[in-house]
Amino acid sequence: MGYGLLAGAIAAEVLATTSMKYSDGFSKLWPSLVTGIGYVVAFALLAQALKTLQVGTAYAVWAGAGTAAVAAIGILFLGETLSLAKVAGIALIIAGVVVLNLGGAH
Repeated sequence: MGYGLLAGAIAAEVLATTSMKYSDGFSKLWPSLVTGIGYVVAFALLAQALKTLQVGTAYAVWAGAGTAAVAAIGILFLGETLSLAKVAGIALIIAGVVVLNLGGAH
């Protein structure tokens, strides 16, 4: 159950962050509302997930998966460039989350 809530928190955070790009500095109403609501939902779901998951593991997965997903969205849909440094950074984030989980942080 905890990982399901965490997945929902990640999805809400990714939606909120992507919507922030479209809010044009919070000058557009609907993307701004989606951003605000998305972050409230993300933190509410993360708080519920923390009832059963350790904070270090949950936060590492939440932050790492969110960062990797937003970077991929930027590259695939927002015209951002793909570089070796970005690929390496995402790979290091994923490796860090894996090592944290394998290291008994849960």
